[in-house]
Amino acid sequence: MDKYYEFIVNPKARSGMGEMTWRMIEPELKKEKLQYKIYFTERRDHARKIAESITRDEKEHIIVVLGGDGTVNEVVNGIHDVEKVTFGYIPIGSGNDFARGLNLPKDTKEALELVLHGEKYISADVGRFVRNGKERRFLVSAGMGFDAAVCHEVCVSKWKKLLNKMGLGKLSYLVIALHRLRIDHPFEAMVELEDGTIRKFPKTLFIAFMNLQYEGGGFRFCPEASVTDGALDVAIAHELSLLKIFCLLPLALIGKHTGFRGVTILKAKKVQVRSDAVVPVHTDGEPGFPRKEVYAEIIPEKLRILAK
Repeated sequence: MDKYYEFIVNPKARSGMGEMTWRMIEPELKKEKLQYKIYFTERRDHARKIAESITRDEKEHIIVVLGGDGTVNEVVNGIHDVEKVTFGYIPIGSGNDFARGLNLPKDTKEALELVLHGEKYISADVGRFVRNGKERRFLVSAGMGFDAAVCHEVCVSKWKKLLNKMGLGKLSYLVIALHRLRIDHPFEAMVELEDGTIRKFPKTLFIAFMNLQYEGGGFRFCPEASVTDGALDVAIAHELSLLKIFCLLPLALIGKHTGFRGVTILKAKKVQVRSDAVVPVHTDGEPGFPRKEVYAEIIPEKLRILAK
């Protein structure tokens, strides 16, 4: 039976690159006489609704996303049964932490070749993030505190639009991060692991629940994180002076910040965090309402991702 591809395209990704990229690859699909259907997103959360509609029949599907990490997050949250989906990705976003973490091709033609003719698959972990009874899946990371505040601001920032047009979109995360460091306040966190262990972290800057190594446009917060190990790597930044933060940020880009006092990395299948203040939260860079308590875990079901 011939393969049938369902493409979900964010035409506005990276200031309109999504639509341009689709126009470039569609002739290749027609040349190879492939069977496919195209869905263009029109607004926020539309990709989730499209994926929900596609997978409502509970049958096997090949879904290919053209967009950024936010579009990937929406799609994975719309899928009814992740184990019945083969997931392909052609990165267009400015951050691209999903592609970076899985070492997927950044070049459009290479990414398309992988999607259409790749024979290797990853059985990938999917994260679940719960706050105030509401849950959301994630593939890259979830977080609370400073990193979430950066994600919130990036979503509405004029810097991102400007830098995207210059081909420097991922720098928007760094620019905004430096701004947030001057205005964000640390919080006290109680972290409980699945074995009942509870640890207290005063003056916490952020907690990141990492399914992949990178977030925030290339910060390698958890160099040992693996999408196939059935666990989250939890990065906690705490009791750090502003000077030390400025010194560690460049090191975090290459994953050399671990081992310093004030940087703690835990590994857990399940983790619950209670803070003494309401702080911003995010899943795969998509902002959520600020919360004082969150829960993160790896779900039993795996997502089949086309990989190198």
